[in-house]
Amino acid sequence: MENKKRPYGRRKTDENRQTSPTRRRNGEDKPKEFKPRKTFTDKPKKSAPKKKTPVDDGLVRLNKFIANSGICSRREADTYIETGLVTVNGVHVTELGTKVDPLKDDIRFNGQRLKGEKKVYVVMNKPKDFVTTLADPHAERTVMDLISKSMCPERIFPVGRLDKATTGVLLFTNDGDLAEKLTHPSHGVRKIYQATLDKNLKKEDFDKILAGIELEDGPIAADALSYVEGDKTQIGLEIHSGRNRIVRRIFEHLGYKVKKLDRVYFAGLTKKNLRRGAWRFLDEKEIGLLKMGAFE
Repeated sequence: MENKKRPYGRRKTDENRQTSPTRRRNGEDKPKEFKPRKTFTDKPKKSAPKKKTPVDDGLVRLNKFIANSGICSRREADTYIETGLVTVNGVHVTELGTKVDPLKDDIRFNGQRLKGEKKVYVVMNKPKDFVTTLADPHAERTVMDLISKSMCPERIFPVGRLDKATTGVLLFTNDGDLAEKLTHPSHGVRKIYQATLDKNLKKEDFDKILAGIELEDGPIAADALSYVEGDKTQIGLEIHSGRNRIVRRIFEHLGYKVKKLDRVYFAGLTKKNLRRGAWRFLDEKEIGLLKMGAFE
């Protein structure tokens, strides 16, 4: 009998024979249906939970409304609320966090009804012998006396304080949110002063101011320090702190008397082209930089 040639290729043995998914096993009458393995792409995608949109009920915090009415900053508004100077619909409100409806509620500060006003921003070259606080009944002259009511009818207030004898850059606004940002220590708003001392500043004291000294309310250090045009009685000092009379107290702590103190820079603003006592409205670019926090 003639031997037939086997087909080309290796003969499959029991060891290398592969089982097909359709091959019958264990006496099954029908082959199992082949199911491809699932991958992560086959799993249904879980959509992120939708955030609940807060309901705008038109209510605002009382301190924010007061600040936006041009009375003061939010922090100062809290103080006025706690001391009972604010009424809502004839009732004295002393609880912080109270919300009001600006369209319906009768909100008064010291008996005067408040209302929202357009935002105004003014820079002044403050002269000597004018106080910046609005709550001093004994003050003969305040910085508000220098601002024309006809040109600026909105109620604005100074941002931060300069003491009576200090001159220079002073910002006014009725934007309570911006005032809060510019005066809060966490924002580190840049300020530059020029101080005239009663005697030359010694090199060792110069170094101490830069390294840091300890005052009664804590440590303080200047960010930068320099002699002005080589005159050791004329000192340029850059600082971020907004603590009360901080520049004067630094020099007094080391035995110097400050004869003159002029703030030449505040949060990106200067007194350029402003004589003592003069003021002007900020332009849109300056306002934008302040709101963005571009204080440098």
